Amino acid sequence: MLFEKPLSGADQDETTRLRPKFNADGLIAAIAQDTRTSEVLMLAWMNEDALAKTLETGQATYWSRSRQCLWVKGESSGHRQAVLELLIDCDQDAVLLKVEQVGGACHTGRTSCFYRRSNTQGDLIVD
Repeated sequence: MLFEKPLSGADQDETTRLRPKFNADGLIAAIAQDTRTSEVLMLAWMNEDALAKTLETGQATYWSRSRQCLWVKGESSGHRQAVLELLIDCDQDAVLLKVEQVGGACHTGRTSCFYRRSNTQGDLIVD
């Protein structure tokens, strides 16, 4: 699936067509959120192929910046993300995946990659 090019200004904000605005590296930010708890699970990146594959298969597929390849979430760990809904922000430069998470979303084994809070002194508190 090739996506149409983004429009400019308010036309992009109001279009009813998916016209993702990838950054200079050809990527778009993708936030995964648990549909059951509404907890934010992780932030990853998608290129055009990853976004297309996610839409086609219903399984969260991302672009690994370190390995420079596509990866289906949970392919090796079994901690898959079934995408129940895909939302895109107003100017289409970020996506929100509402997922049914199996196992932990974080590579550390935790439920969420967002397991540390910072206090005002910059100290991190682990939840």
